[in-house]
Amino acid sequence: MEHYLTLFCRHLEVERNLSIHTINAYLRDLRQFGAFVAQVRGAALDVDSLAQVDVLLLRRYLASLQKECKRSSVVRKLSSLKTFYRFLERQGVVSSSPIAAVMAPRRQRYLPTVLSAEQTGTLLDTPVNNYPQLIRDLAICELLYSCGLRVSELAGLDMDSIDLEQCQVRVVGKGNKERILPVGRTACRAVRLYVEQRPDREEQGLFLNYRGGRLTTRSIQRLLKCRLLQLNLPTDVTPHALRHSFATHLLDAGADLRVIQELLGHASLSTTQRYTSVSFAHLTNVYDRAHPRSRKKRP
Repeated sequence: MEHYLTLFCRHLEVERNLSIHTINAYLRDLRQFGAFVAQVRGAALDVDSLAQVDVLLLRRYLASLQKECKRSSVVRKLSSLKTFYRFLERQGVVSSSPIAAVMAPRRQRYLPTVLSAEQTGTLLDTPVNNYPQLIRDLAICELLYSCGLRVSELAGLDMDSIDLEQCQVRVVGKGNKERILPVGRTACRAVRLYVEQRPDREEQGLFLNYRGGRLTTRSIQRLLKCRLLQLNLPTDVTPHALRHSFATHLLDAGADLRVIQELLGHASLSTTQRYTSVSFAHLTNVYDRAHPRSRKKRP
């Protein structure tokens, strides 16, 4: 079993060019399935038992997942299994994939969390003192919102990734796909102020912690939460919510959906289209507050 997992990981890395985080997620899902099969059948999952997995066992697994996981997680775990079995078919390990007959639950549709324009202004326009850590934190918030970056993309920025003279940044996103993004003037000023007082270290990472090492994604999440607490803003806002806010505010201002797709680095336009629902929700709220015969105005 481990032999085929190793081959599968190599396939995901080399042929599909997936990130290490995505590959690790596939591995976790497959090992969880292996643990379930071992529990049900009393024996570890091996090559022979992989070929003997049937629809009934998969449905039992699906039922157990639905008790423990969100619907989106269930869909992802089944997708991992489906991809693995397709790989095993090409390797000649199994003759057919039993998961092809299992219907995955519909993905749960939800509106992403966004900050209003006023809340974003509070987060970014509140001045900071000359304490280096606060200058760094403001630069991070500005860059997240100005470019709509994923937190992993921000953590991966090097000193030579950003060109403050040309107001642009080079980002490596999912699947090691590179894109160049414009940076707003305010964000450039915030980053320039941070770079001027940044410790002179051998570490090439743009944003450093107090020990001089590159900031991790978890550290960025923590520092954002601290700033939200200080400014009395909703603390459930994550770095990814700033990315959502970036896209929603652009759409509200009339930006083309295709342009937003390119800026966010989405492979599919359908992923970007969920922001139209956010904008419509905002439009409905404004209508209900302002129109004299809106639903909220009716007795």
